Amino acid sequence: MNPFDYRRRPTTEVVIGGVPMGGHNPIRIQSMTNTSTMDTDGSVSQTEAIVSAGGEYVRLTAQGVREAVNLGEIRRRLRDNGVNVPLVADIHFNPKAAFAAAGTVEKVRINPGNFVDPGRTFKKLTYTDEEYKAELKRIDDTLIPFIGLCRENSVAIRIGVNHGSLSDRIMSRYGDTPAGMVESAMEFLRVCVRQDFKNVVISMKASNTVVMVESVRRLVKAMDNENMHFPLHLGVTEAGEGEDGRIKSAVGIGTLLAQGFGDTVRVSLSEAPEAEIPVARELVDHITKRASMKQLADAVIDEPYQIAPRQKSRTIVVMDKRHEDAEFDNERTPDLFIDGNYETTDVGDGSNLPAEADTPVILTSSHPNATGALMTAMKLIEAAGMKRQIIVKLRYDETSKEKITLHSSADFGTLLLNGFCDGIMLDAPALTPSETANLSFAILQAARRRFTKTEFISCPGCGRTLFDLQTTLAEIKKATSHLKGLKIGVMGCIVNGPGEMADADYGYVGAAAGHVSLYRGKECIEKNIEASKALPRLIEILKTDGVWTDC
Repeated sequence: MNPFDYRRRPTTEVVIGGVPMGGHNPIRIQSMTNTSTMDTDGSVSQTEAIVSAGGEYVRLTAQGVREAVNLGEIRRRLRDNGVNVPLVADIHFNPKAAFAAAGTVEKVRINPGNFVDPGRTFKKLTYTDEEYKAELKRIDDTLIPFIGLCRENSVAIRIGVNHGSLSDRIMSRYGDTPAGMVESAMEFLRVCVRQDFKNVVISMKASNTVVMVESVRRLVKAMDNENMHFPLHLGVTEAGEGEDGRIKSAVGIGTLLAQGFGDTVRVSLSEAPEAEIPVARELVDHITKRASMKQLADAVIDEPYQIAPRQKSRTIVVMDKRHEDAEFDNERTPDLFIDGNYETTDVGDGSNLPAEADTPVILTSSHPNATGALMTAMKLIEAAGMKRQIIVKLRYDETSKEKITLHSSADFGTLLLNGFCDGIMLDAPALTPSETANLSFAILQAARRRFTKTEFISCPGCGRTLFDLQTTLAEIKKATSHLKGLKIGVMGCIVNGPGEMADADYGYVGAAAGHVSLYRGKECIEKNIEASKALPRLIEILKTDGVWTDC
């Protein structure tokens, strides 16, 4: 038995309208509207566009009771139009809205970080054991009646934990960590178990792929230890837009899918919601087709997904040969051009290993599940005590640039986030040398192994968004995309900022209609300024802080 063969994690089935998830059901694809939930016509139209693209669930924000109630009207209009897609209410800060939504939709998403606890203040607080227990009692007092209402109405619950919105209570014991995210979820899951309520889905989201993957893995272990088998919703929150958003999503989601985790997927892009659906579908299809492939060589491997990075400094990018006419970015020029002197080994199903030597080796695999075969081989190399530097080569013969981007990001991301390899070599005949190099470096950045450009952490937008997100993001990217290694968050509202841009160095956050607040890390340094003045002021701050360089 080989742990790197694709096997989907067994989960309990959750009924969500007429589209159940988990159990033996296929992995479901979903998206979220970015219209105001009080805009019934717009919300109906956008939901129908998501469904036409292949979306199987549609989420809408319900920041208040009136929005939650209007979800019922949106649902009625959709059903009149012959659209039976299950609707999901997205709740933050307002339990009353959750109770109202439980009578109008098929699933309600609540965030443990702000469903009972007050909104995160980023203050370091301390709790005695007695105070901590009293806070847990407050969770029972609010959650148990909500569970009862959901049971009565056959409504599912998603317990959605976000890295940037852990409560101060959780932060006081666990800090801003994956362990804190897991405990935040488990507190709510234990209440559900005590109430024998099984119609529950869990998500663990972060904009940092390392945090997202580690949190999900820790959660699965914690659930296994307590005999829980709830299905998982996968997503990298605030992934961004365009190629970068696709790469980051594929790295995080693809890594977990390859491990057999995930019962529903949402790719969060700062684009039209229906654009997320084909991206998610391509990712799921790319990974799940491995279920029908021939198995890898049997290998007894303890802790297959826990390995220290082979090289702590940086992972290099390798290309097969130098191209004199290629226009490489100064920061993204390949580190090494292979001249034919390197040994190349096709590890096949993982059992064929290179001979011991002092020179680096290029590992590739002709097995359909190449990533599994490569991880098997590298685990066996590690167990044998071989110290060779390893470059991993993967080939993609697709002609679609988007498919190459998604497939290579998911595959190399799996290797990188699991700590394997010293270098990556992307072989894609349909790409130019410059495109190949840029994609390779972007994958390294999404996997948090090497930073060579500005990173933009931007939400996909929803009914809470307070400015034109796509236009604003484009303007900010145009002005700041030359700032290598800087992380800038662009968030539509206070729910997503500052919390959900936990990794950002600077933030641009919607504060009110036509107004923006600017952040340095988690600290608000300019509050409620006019939107027209926000970008120039952000640039001034970057210059004052000494992080600005001219293009």
